[in-house]
Amino acid sequence: MPICDYDLGVIGGGAAGLTVAAGAAQLGVKVLLIEKEEVLGGDCLHYGCVPSKTLIRTARVRHLMGKAQDFGLPAVELPPVDYSKVSDRISSVVSEIQKHDSVERFNSLGVDVRFGSPSFVEQYSVLMGGKTVSARSWVVATGSSPSAPPIPGLDDVPYLTNMDVFSMQDLPSSLVVLGGGPIAVEMAQAFQRLGCEVTVIQRSSHILSKEDADMAEYVMQGMMEDGVKFVLGAKVTLVKKSAGGVEVELEESGTPRVIKGAKLLVAMGRKANIDGLGLDEIGIAHTKAGIDVDAKMRTSVKNIYAAGDVTGKYRFTHAAGYEGGIIVANAVMHLPRKANYKWLPWCTYSDPELASVGLNESAAKAQGIKYSTVIEEFSGSDRALAEGEARGRIKIVLNRRGKPLGVQIAAVHAGELLGEWVAAVNGGVGLATLAGAIHPYPTMSEMNKKAAGKLIGEKIFSDNVRKILRKLFSYRG
Repeated sequence: MPICDYDLGVIGGGAAGLTVAAGAAQLGVKVLLIEKEEVLGGDCLHYGCVPSKTLIRTARVRHLMGKAQDFGLPAVELPPVDYSKVSDRISSVVSEIQKHDSVERFNSLGVDVRFGSPSFVEQYSVLMGGKTVSARSWVVATGSSPSAPPIPGLDDVPYLTNMDVFSMQDLPSSLVVLGGGPIAVEMAQAFQRLGCEVTVIQRSSHILSKEDADMAEYVMQGMMEDGVKFVLGAKVTLVKKSAGGVEVELEESGTPRVIKGAKLLVAMGRKANIDGLGLDEIGIAHTKAGIDVDAKMRTSVKNIYAAGDVTGKYRFTHAAGYEGGIIVANAVMHLPRKANYKWLPWCTYSDPELASVGLNESAAKAQGIKYSTVIEEFSGSDRALAEGEARGRIKIVLNRRGKPLGVQIAAVHAGELLGEWVAAVNGGVGLATLAGAIHPYPTMSEMNKKAAGKLIGEKIFSDNVRKILRKLFSYRG
């Protein structure tokens, strides 16, 4: 191994790259962090999680203002939204969080931060700004970008993606959304609640196609009550400009149809940011989805690792951070640690939210697993009724021995409620333990206890148990 400038080089200043850089530097490693943009934080901070959740919260506040009468309050007349002020609030939240991801902070940890676009020239060295810099090990964490499908006419029409939808200065009167995944769903509902007329066009038969249809239905029903329109099972055939903005021609069950809108939002997938990295030059295996890695996050070149969206596996910020930790263990501490995604949770921040951990019914069927389900509706939650949030359900998928394979929650604050299940399944906590735990009343979290106790209750309050007790204690009921 040649003498290198750094112990570890990290390409990409998003969740995965920052996790690796911070962890390695605090362990005494000489770290170089390279980011192509002018600031650290990556897509999540600037174009994804943070701005989207800020927008969603703003939209929910306005939505609740419009429902004042439902809570016995005087009706509130909602004036049009000045989206420039919404955009300013998003920017202020991003700026506040940016302090945690600042160059100064990482310099204080001992990380050498540089900005530029590096390209591998051999397995230990990259070329950047006309100069070569080397490291014993490298981590590629360059993330992903929105991808545009090959739809005729799309390249000739100005359209929005998550890269620019948060920085607009004017709220469009209407919005057509292509796609039915998490980004599409979250943005569609938020803009509808801000006063925009939204239509979602989805290729498959239901939105959030990776989720169970019954759980996705809860989300769609909530969005439809807000006024969002849906066109499902549709094939887009042409996109073109119109006097009022844009027209989308499609086929719905073989019938032609045209959807018009002032603006078009494309949310139909993402692509790994691998162009210009020189991967082919040094033999790093990759596909259109992203860089190939093993369970230790190693690429086909032994001293180069990859994590986060660029691998094309699980495009969540928390997954990127987890994978960064796997790399620190392997590349820095030389402790053989493998990534395990069995209990990886995720959440779509719609209203109601849809949160999952483990296998859903669709995944269990695909794997040929015999399972059963326990379902509990939030209409039985006192807290949900008091807050006007009774739409929702929790579903537990169980194996033949009655142990959880996965949990899905479609309800207000589902992402927070899922935390108890994340801890339970990772800690091997059984349903009986969860059902026997004391939860404060009234809280939404009681639904976790209620769902866990439903299966236990069916066993306890059975005819056989009643017969045994009657025989032992002469009960007459």
